[in-house]
Amino acid sequence: MATLKEQLRTDLTTAMKARDSLRSSTLRMVLTSITNAEVAGKEARELSDDEVLDVLTSEAKRRREAATAFDEGGRAESADKERAEAEVIAHYLPEQLSAEEIAAVVTAAVAQTGAAGEGMRAMGKVMGVVQPQVKGRADGGAVAAEVRRQLG
Repeated sequence: MATLKEQLRTDLTTAMKARDSLRSSTLRMVLTSITNAEVAGKEARELSDDEVLDVLTSEAKRRREAATAFDEGGRAESADKERAEAEVIAHYLPEQLSAEEIAAVVTAAVAQTGAAGEGMRAMGKVMGVVQPQVKGRADGGAVAAEVRRQLG
């Protein structure tokens, strides 16, 4: 079975042959980010699929934030381009959790940690349990907001 990085490379080649400029430019940027992550630090190494997913997640988040910033600045065309790139990246991410699914995971974590009634002091404890479960499948901000809501 191909690694996620190999899949991205294969899809880049396909997109280039199909002259799909949005897809090929987005995949090129993502592969560059992966390569940068591989050579960062003391020694170069191959990233695992989980680490590649982390890079993809942060790239998708960067696109969403840029789209919001462009919208606020009245630059709809640039915002649309960022959203289109985010959609290309989202294709490689696991299925995103719905708000209800996030709430259910947080509720279970609050019960598991016995954090009910502790208020915001328990935020770190609950987030520590929730994060590994939702990694790559939910925006961290949305998860934190739900934890805050449930801890009251």
